[in-house]
Amino acid sequence: MTKTALICGSIAFDKIMQYQGRFAETLLADQLHRVNVSFLVPTLRTEYGGCAVNIAYNLKLLGGEPRIMGTIGQDGGDYLERLGKQGMETAGIRTIADAYTAQCFVTADQDNNQINAFHPGAMQFSHENKVAEQGQLRVAIISPDGRDGMIQHARDCAELGLPFMFDPGQQLPMFSGEELIRFIDQATYLACNDYEFEMVMDRTGLSLADIAGRLEALIVTRGGEGSDIYAGGEHHRIPAVPATEVLDPTGCGDAYRAGLLYGIVNGLDWPTSGRIASLLGAIKIARQGAQNHAFTKEEFDAKFEAAFGFKFR
Repeated sequence: MTKTALICGSIAFDKIMQYQGRFAETLLADQLHRVNVSFLVPTLRTEYGGCAVNIAYNLKLLGGEPRIMGTIGQDGGDYLERLGKQGMETAGIRTIADAYTAQCFVTADQDNNQINAFHPGAMQFSHENKVAEQGQLRVAIISPDGRDGMIQHARDCAELGLPFMFDPGQQLPMFSGEELIRFIDQATYLACNDYEFEMVMDRTGLSLADIAGRLEALIVTRGGEGSDIYAGGEHHRIPAVPATEVLDPTGCGDAYRAGLLYGIVNGLDWPTSGRIASLLGAIKIARQGAQNHAFTKEEFDAKFEAAFGFKFR
């Protein structure tokens, strides 16, 4: 049986700028109705991001077989070249010639407050990609992407009988309670952080037990407090792994999801899959950017045994 995991989601550039002052000293509380300000940002860096590639990057490091399905724009040539050098499968990536690749513009001040602007660009055309065209697959994940694309890909997976993980992430507010219930009923697994899951329950009117009962597994992450996996009527508490440094949480959730997918395609139990996911998140948070950490399979296995006292492969 194939071990290929289809990774549906955004492909994006992150433009990260650092303002050396404080927003609060420039933004006047009584004048916010007519803001016209400019911030000098001496430093600027571009990071490769997007949920689909972040997840695929981590799964590839583990030795998995990710296949990315997403959209890029006319400026995505360098990204495609980078993915090719990493040995990534890119046949499922569609180029939208008259759009730009999705981009997030982040300006942070010295207190780590942020002002962000997100341009979806080519991501808005993700519904043009079809799951049925992606070959033999073991599992899929529908991570944050264009709204129409997420709905279309969930429908595609359900019609094909392909197990999939629903990961609404920052796109969750776009969906009504009725739409979220439909996603849950179509999905095999649901993965959210604790804040997102509270929003899911609020919008759907369903309890944790109601939602878990409709799925093979419900996964709720809680940052430094670890995570919870509810599967088969059991509750598995997954411990967090202490990070060597806490530099950048961007992409930690995506790294965690890659660990879950690795466990699914390799038939591992949930306590083990959750621990793989937890370690991946701890490794990622110690590096800036979502795709700048690296390790060999042997290095990861050694870290896993040191953290949990057993081997998983």
